[in-house]
Amino acid sequence: MKSIYKYSLVALAVVGLTACNKEEKAAEVAPAVSLTTEAQKEAYSVGASIGSYMSGHIKEQEALGLPADRTLIVEGFANGLNGALKLTEEEMQTVLQNLDKKLNDKRVAQAEALAAKNLEDGKKFQETNKAKEGVTTTESGLQYEVLVAAEGDKPAAEDVVEVHYAGTLIDGTPFDSSYDRGQTAKFPLNRVIAGWTEGVQLMSVGSKYRFVIPAELAYGERDNGTIPANSTLVFEVELVSIEKAAPAEAAPAQ
Repeated sequence: MKSIYKYSLVALAVVGLTACNKEEKAAEVAPAVSLTTEAQKEAYSVGASIGSYMSGHIKEQEALGLPADRTLIVEGFANGLNGALKLTEEEMQTVLQNLDKKLNDKRVAQAEALAAKNLEDGKKFQETNKAKEGVTTTESGLQYEVLVAAEGDKPAAEDVVEVHYAGTLIDGTPFDSSYDRGQTAKFPLNRVIAGWTEGVQLMSVGSKYRFVIPAELAYGERDNGTIPANSTLVFEVELVSIEKAAPAEAAPAQ
């Protein structure tokens, strides 16, 4: 089907599927909208949903340093509705493909710069933290501090542990917390990030530790949304219980 709608959603923002014009101008000239009939509400909802959705893509484009002329966007939208396009579909497709490439290149460059900054910031944070009284740094680079001491059995990597925990980035931004959910977490200790597997094995039931986990012992270069690439992570962990792994069955004698 020949239509500008077959282009990518990001590219559609440039064609103009948005109702985002300057708010001041819109407030001055926009006529009163009547939304009394079902047909009126349907028509308005189509336009508003497209505008709201594509507004996000336009804002991202601007945040990446590529300006978007909103007057031309609105004009392009109107031309598209009226079938009076000023560029051929082939011309628009070329323009939009080039825009998609520029946006992707900008995203990649921005992500690489942020990852490099996170790595450097993490190293500085670790250097400062390891100098604090009570902080121990293991051979792997994991740092831990005993907040509440306890005696007793420690888990092995194969055991299932029950914990309460709170995780933050080095600037204090929280990204996960069993306390906030009001429920402990339970999992095999060898199924989580390396920093956890190593650190929780140091703990006894009832103890509480603070861990500073370098990126290479956490999620490395992966960007998990709430955890950017190359992030050093800070966890406070309370070990609630241990379920020992079942002993492996011995191989039958030959």
